[in-house]
Amino acid sequence: MVDATHISFIADDRSYFSLIKKEIHRAATEAGMNPVRIAELDLIVAEMTSNLFKYSNDGELLMGVFPNGGSPYIELISIDNGPGIVNPARMMQDGISTTNTLGHGLGSMKRLSDTFELYSQIGWGTIVLSRVYSDPEKAKVKNNMIMRPIIVYKPGEKTSGDGFVYKKTDKYIKMMLADGLGHGPEANKAINEAAAAFKVFPEYSPTETLRFIHTAIKKTRGAVINILGYDFGRKMWTSAGIGNIAARMFGPVSFKNHMSYNGIVGHNIPTTMSDQEYPVEEFNQAMLCSDGIKTRIDLARYPMMHKYDLTILAAAIYKDHARRNDDMSVVIAKVK
Repeated sequence: MVDATHISFIADDRSYFSLIKKEIHRAATEAGMNPVRIAELDLIVAEMTSNLFKYSNDGELLMGVFPNGGSPYIELISIDNGPGIVNPARMMQDGISTTNTLGHGLGSMKRLSDTFELYSQIGWGTIVLSRVYSDPEKAKVKNNMIMRPIIVYKPGEKTSGDGFVYKKTDKYIKMMLADGLGHGPEANKAINEAAAAFKVFPEYSPTETLRFIHTAIKKTRGAVINILGYDFGRKMWTSAGIGNIAARMFGPVSFKNHMSYNGIVGHNIPTTMSDQEYPVEEFNQAMLCSDGIKTRIDLARYPMMHKYDLTILAAAIYKDHARRNDDMSVVIAKVK
């Protein structure tokens, strides 16, 4: 089932921290995680929530469960608008503290995590990423494309009207970000029917894929959709979109906003559409955002971000641009 990739926990009340830990523990258990790793995950959650309480008045913890081909992992993203950290590398050393504690927090989180990164700016805040794999030996999977989604449902809802899905063959990879009209179960039903059609359509062309999905979801409330493909042989991105899914292609020195067509998939789409192509030598990364994310995104606000995991960039965009009154989606993809 296509749904939110992450659940948001507001971490500004110490009395709520035990409930956060129990909920994440439950999710890890249901995912089939190794009990030893779950115990280590509990420690990471305790340290993350403690740090959010100490250093931020509006801390947030995102938790995602990823099946990973039968070797599941939990992704935790700590986000705050606190004072930032002057020297992040130094603060990850044991014994270093700014609050007269033992100073083992960041260092212990790093040791217990299979992936651990920290990004901080003075006056802006801090993002901490931790991934814990059920089987660390299966954590490293060679792939020529990295995709990192953050999809969070609208506050007050229990399911997401936004959804991300992808399909990979030996010749190409094709991904879809869809936003069902409205929120809640009916919007989620629309994106799941779109995802089912997306998966069975045998051709590569994003435009033709949109036409096929349009026919398949006519009995739903409809959706706005962007489909983005990458051809391994031609080294070329191909994209087509209908509605207000924002798509941006960017590289080391240039970027370009993709222009979508007006319409609603499942209700009304243009009779004439064509795929748009972007060469990878100019644009090695792509970003897709639903309208739950404000569109005036300035990547120059995040210096040195190219050195970090793509999830850090997705989390920074979510942190600064999430509307909080809609389902919110950011997907970053990069050709290695």
